[in-house]
Amino acid sequence: MVVMEATAVEPRGRISLACPGLWSDDQVPGFRAINDFCHEHGTARIAIQLAHSGRKGSVRAPWQKHEPIPESDGGWTPVSGSAAAFPGRPAPHVLSVDELRALIVQYQDSARRAHASGFDVLELHAAHGYLLHNFLSPLANDRSDGYGGGMERDIEGRMRYPLEVFRAVRDAWPASKPLGVRISATDWIDGGWTVDDAVVFSQRLQALGCAYISVSSGGTLPEQSIPVGPGYQVPLARIIRERVEIPIMVAGIISEAAHAEAVLQDNCADLIAMGRGMAYNPRWAWHAAAELGEPVFFPPQYARSHPSMRFGDFYKVYQETKQ
Repeated sequence: MVVMEATAVEPRGRISLACPGLWSDDQVPGFRAINDFCHEHGTARIAIQLAHSGRKGSVRAPWQKHEPIPESDGGWTPVSGSAAAFPGRPAPHVLSVDELRALIVQYQDSARRAHASGFDVLELHAAHGYLLHNFLSPLANDRSDGYGGGMERDIEGRMRYPLEVFRAVRDAWPASKPLGVRISATDWIDGGWTVDDAVVFSQRLQALGCAYISVSSGGTLPEQSIPVGPGYQVPLARIIRERVEIPIMVAGIISEAAHAEAVLQDNCADLIAMGRGMAYNPRWAWHAAAELGEPVFFPPQYARSHPSMRFGDFYKVYQETKQ
C-alpha cells in the first residue's frame, strides 16, 4: 500500500502552501490521473491521508524552517479547538460548535472526492499536534463544552470530536473500502496524552469500524522528549496491539528489511509504515523482498533490473508475482 501525504480537507487545513488538498471537485481529475496510472502499472493499493493542520497551519515548508507565512504572502489565520497557539506560531481562531459541525461535512465531502478519485484506502490523520490530535491532548484542549477535557483528564470529552469525524467519514466512505486512522500514541510530555489514552481511543475506533491503527507519536508541543532511535515507537504499537483486535501499523526509523521483519515476527505490529526511508529509497519494498526471498510484483519495464534475471528465471517470477 502506498499512502499519499497529508491532504487538507479545506484550505485552512494545509500546513504550508506546498500541501495538497481535496476540498474542491476541481481537484479530483488530477488525483484520478495519478491513481489510474498507478493501478495500470502496479498492484499496490493506493491510499490518501485526509488531514487538517489546526493550529500548526500557515507556515512555510519544512525545508524553510516552518516559519509563519504572513497574509501578504498567502498565509491565513490557523484554526483550532482552543485558543492556545503552537509556540512560535500565530494565535488560532477558536472553532465554534457550528464551525466544527461544518468542518465534519468538509471531511465527508473530501472522503467522497477521494472515492471519486479512485483511491483504494482512506486514512484519517489524528496525530502530530494537528487539529484532531489537539482535541485529544489535554495539553492542547482547554474547551469547557462537550468537546473539552483539558488537564481534568476527561478523555470522553476530548475524544468526542475526533470520533464524530471518524463516524461521519466512515458513513461517507464506501463500506467495501478500508478506513484507518493515524494516531500519536503519546505526547512524550508529563500530563499529556498517553499510550493508555491511545488504547481507549483505538478501542472506540475499532467499535466504529476502523480498519487499522497507524501508530506514531508526539507533535503537540516542542518541549516533547522523544527517545529517538531505530524502532522507537514499536513498544507503543505493541501495547496497543495487545488490547485491540484490528491490525496495528507502526513507523519510526525502521529502515532495514530484517528489522521490519523482526517487528512483525515478534508480534509487535501487523504492518510496517515507512516515510523518510521510502522517500530516500523509493524501491525499498522491492529490495526488501529480494533480501527476504519473497516474490513481489513489479512492472515489466523494470524486468532487466530484477535480481532474478541473474539466474534466468525472470519470466517465471514475473508471472508468479503478477498473479
